[in-house]
Amino acid sequence: MLIIPIKDGENIDRALKRYKRKFDKTGTVRQLRARTAFIKPSVTNRIKIQKAAYIQNMRDNLES
Repeated sequence: MLIIPIKDGENIDRALKRYKRKFDKTGTVRQLRARTAFIKPSVTNRIKIQKAAYIQNMRDNLES
């Protein structure tokens, strides 16, 4: 449960913006979307390897 304390005289739009930012950081929506479909462990491992290779390639390009 997210609790957003509202300060005296604070605009409701600003408090709502803080709530949305805090909600995004928790990753609840991403987690729900990931749970909608089953992904095989071999596919998740392949995706991790591809991400690691992409990041390594980006780092190598920055150094040279």
